[in-house]
Amino acid sequence: MKKLSLLLLPAIIFMFSATGCSQKKYKAGSTKYTSAARHKATMRSYKVLGKRYHPTYVSVGQVQHGISSWYGPNFHGKHTSNGEVYNMHARTAAHKTWPMDTMVKVKNLQNGRSTIVRINDRGPFVRGRIIDCSYTAGKEIGLDRMGIAKVSIEVVGFAGKVQSKERIRRDKAAHKVTRVRLSNFGVQIGAFKRYAGAKLTQKKHKVRYPQYQTVIKKFTDVDGDGEPLYRVWLMGFGSEQEARDFKNNNDLVGAFIVRN
Repeated sequence: MKKLSLLLLPAIIFMFSATGCSQKKYKAGSTKYTSAARHKATMRSYKVLGKRYHPTYVSVGQVQHGISSWYGPNFHGKHTSNGEVYNMHARTAAHKTWPMDTMVKVKNLQNGRSTIVRINDRGPFVRGRIIDCSYTAGKEIGLDRMGIAKVSIEVVGFAGKVQSKERIRRDKAAHKVTRVRLSNFGVQIGAFKRYAGAKLTQKKHKVRYPQYQTVIKKFTDVDGDGEPLYRVWLMGFGSEQEARDFKNNNDLVGAFIVRN
C-alpha cells in the first residue's frame, strides 16, 4: 500500500522495569540492525504532511488497536528509517512512534491470523492506520487479499529479540515490566506555591500530552522563607534533544529543560 518512507532514525535500547517494580537493565547502543546514532535520531519528534509525531517508549505486553496496511514492490530496495534497505520478503513493519527494532505481534482481528514483525521504518501516514507490514508479513495475515484489516498489535520484545509467552505472562503476574529506558531530561511547565495549582496544571497537561509523564516535584525552602515550591515537569523524553524539540514546538510559555 502507498506510504511515505522517511530516512529519519531510531531509538535507544536501554531497558528497565516500571517504577516500583524489580529492574533489569540492558546495554544501550546499537543493535545488529540499527546504529546507536540512528536509534537516538528516530526518537526525535518529526512532522509529516503538517502533523507532528512524538516517538514514544513502550513496554512488553503493551497493545494497540487500529488498521494495518502493507507495502511491497514499490519500496523494495529503498532505505527505511533505521538505514536498512527495505526487503519486502522480510518480516518488518513501519510504525509512527514506536522505537526501532521493537518486536511486535500483529493479529488480524478479522480472520484470527497473526505474525511477528520488527519495526524498522516510520509510517503509515494515513488516518486510522497504526502499522504498515512488509509484503511477507502482510501476506501471512491475509493483507495481500484484503488490502487493509482491523488488527491488534502487541509489543513482544526489543532489539530484534522476542520474549517467550511464558516470560511475558510471568513478568505481568509479578508486575515486572520490561521497557525501553527513558532519559532523565524533562521540561518544566510550571511552578507553584500552592499544591492545588500544581495539581491542576498536572491534570491539564496529563490529558494534553499522554505520551509523557506529568509529575509534581516538591522543593523546600527555595526562597529562604521555609515555604515549599511545587514544580510541574513533563518527563519521559528519550534524550535532551527530544525534550528541546518538544519545548520548541509547543506553546509552553516560560517552559525550560530540566534534568532529574
